[in-house]
Amino acid sequence: MLKRTIENLIQDALKISPVVLIAGARQIGKSTLVSTFDREYIVMDDITQLDAAIGDPQGYISRIPKPVTIDEVQKIPQILTPIKFFVDKKRVNGEFLLTGSANVLNLKKAEESLAGRLIELTMYPFTAKERNEDTTSNIVDMLFSMPTGSLKYDKKNVEKVSQYILEGSYPLAFMMPRHKDRFMWFNSYISTYIERDIRSIGELRDIDSFIRFFNILAPRSANILNKSDIANDSKLTNITVDNYLSLLEKVYQIHLLRPYFENIGKSFIKSPKVYLTDSGMSSHVLNIGSVQELETSRYKGDIYETFVFAELLKHINYSESVMEFFYYRTQDKKEIDFIIKRGERILAIEVKSSHSVKRDDFKHIIDFQKRSSRDILGIVFYGGESIVGFGDKLFALPLAFLL
Repeated sequence: MLKRTIENLIQDALKISPVVLIAGARQIGKSTLVSTFDREYIVMDDITQLDAAIGDPQGYISRIPKPVTIDEVQKIPQILTPIKFFVDKKRVNGEFLLTGSANVLNLKKAEESLAGRLIELTMYPFTAKERNEDTTSNIVDMLFSMPTGSLKYDKKNVEKVSQYILEGSYPLAFMMPRHKDRFMWFNSYISTYIERDIRSIGELRDIDSFIRFFNILAPRSANILNKSDIANDSKLTNITVDNYLSLLEKVYQIHLLRPYFENIGKSFIKSPKVYLTDSGMSSHVLNIGSVQELETSRYKGDIYETFVFAELLKHINYSESVMEFFYYRTQDKKEIDFIIKRGERILAIEVKSSHSVKRDDFKHIIDFQKRSSRDILGIVFYGGESIVGFGDKLFALPLAFLL
């Protein structure tokens, strides 16, 4: 079994909190990971356990052996209140480890937030590093902490980048050797898991309109969210579009990246960018199944950017440092794909799918560096194999550095 970076974070959280919640999409390995821990394990996919918990939530929580892991807790968010009462009677750190494939604390049925009693950790599909059995390297920490000119990576990974992008990060998908098998798996994932979870957590009366919406939204990954355009194209109201976006966020299939603001004499775009959280899903919805199809697709740049976004998001959340994640775009169309802020330091990151980089590719980063008083390191990820400096704080890094 491939090890996961988040395992140490979970163990640390269990030492300091009575309740730990691991939230994340289905089929990313949550159950596989927590079932290996030395504690009672209960999964709410078991109808007997679910029925017992629904019938008498308070008694159920009192009776089950502890410490306990309760898997798929989004099926019964009403047990959060009995857990609160139990913890308040006798606070013992690590007693409850919960997992959920929906944002449990934001569900309508969850009347209790467990504030002050719970640590919530978000788990993601595999990082590219985890796929290569490296659970200790955090690429964002490395970029903030190390002299960029001394960074190293395995050049053998250059030829793997496109395949990693196509396969995505869900373990069952990237372990399949054939595109045909992955195609069937992703189709099943959408219909079996995404639809089912969304039906269970929200009011979804028209599944056909939701699927139409999802197919219209998916090709817009890595673009500024324009709800009116999506509503027009999908023939839905703006209220329905907002509802569907919220539901997809709750089951961890999309992420809305906020715009960056700073008082530097610029007028900034205020709408978020929307990203699918997996480049394999993005490729699937666009019917791209081979490296050749990816390289010739008009969506190539967006898919590459979606891949880099997902990798950065995972490493930011798994870091021990507190960071903020944005994109940058001004009204006069100066754009930087990603801004990562840690204190007064900033990583300004551009993504290029091409195999070469020119100084002109840094022009918006350079403009930002000149206007801002913050310490800004500019990075362009690209498809080549050399780490190249374009100035004191400007570097081109191979996309393979992420692997």
